[in-house]
Amino acid sequence: MSTRVRIAIVGPTATGKSDLALDLADALGGAGGSGAEILNADASQLYRGMDIGTAKLPPSQRRGYPHHQIDVLSVRQDANVASYQVHARADLESIEARGNRALVVGGSGLYLRAVTDALEFPGTDPDTRAALVSRLEAEGAHSLWEALAGADPVSAQRIAPTDTRRLVRALEVMAVTGRPFSATLPRYEDLVPTVHLALRPYRPALNARIDGRARLMVDSGLIEETRELVAVGLRQGGTAQRAIGYAQALAVIDGRIDRDQAGADIAQATRSLASRQLKWFRRDPRIHWIDLRLTPEGACPDAERERVTQEALRIVRAAEARGDDVA
Repeated sequence: MSTRVRIAIVGPTATGKSDLALDLADALGGAGGSGAEILNADASQLYRGMDIGTAKLPPSQRRGYPHHQIDVLSVRQDANVASYQVHARADLESIEARGNRALVVGGSGLYLRAVTDALEFPGTDPDTRAALVSRLEAEGAHSLWEALAGADPVSAQRIAPTDTRRLVRALEVMAVTGRPFSATLPRYEDLVPTVHLALRPYRPALNARIDGRARLMVDSGLIEETRELVAVGLRQGGTAQRAIGYAQALAVIDGRIDRDQAGADIAQATRSLASRQLKWFRRDPRIHWIDLRLTPEGACPDAERERVTQEALRIVRAAEARGDDVA
């Protein structure tokens, strides 16, 4: 007897996760928007109005499938993984209570694990955080990284010395809980049976795809979209204005760079993000990696898209036939 599983489509940016989710939903019998619903796990797509720079699928291209955790925050608000966990898990329960299949789609690794794993998020301490931010400003990020490396080498290996947000958070959690930050990350174990899928393109082809997408974003109105977001409070938000694409668009608006440089900077930042995502997801032994054969220019031919969908379908069906507890 087969057991229906959840599906998580994860991995680096620009690999076509949204397309695979829709194609797989169709292949599983949900064509026309029936039988499947999609839960977003991309932190930037939580924001209303941040469409071009996040490559957010417009409603007209969602094939009728309900999408959750998209456009739920204003740009004035800070994205918070603990809050996301509460709302996203409630969405998953509602999806499955309706008898539908849930597909979790995104590249924000911590957000994904917040819904697939038994992940707990320690509280915050404003005074501790303020002290760490002051120390960061006074001593620099490397000083904080060295402090983390001395107290929690496992976390220091996972957090880049330039990732100031995660450095501050790791040290804050240690001060609040008295435990290493790494101790708050559980083993890779699903809360419910889940198949984890990721696309793995040849890296030069992915870079070409990223470069083309960055140019297209600028040409398609990213700067103008950002101006509209400034008018509704983008600069007052903490996390939204730092998102890739919008940080560079703000630099254009402020006269610090031109549009061509913005496109180049977006591409570079996105390539760096893809590298970090690859490192994150490679550590997860649950993931089924599917090779994606893009053209040298980064295009995905229709025949390749169909092959990838059928491979993903085979993996899902095999897991369901086995009745895996963890697929």
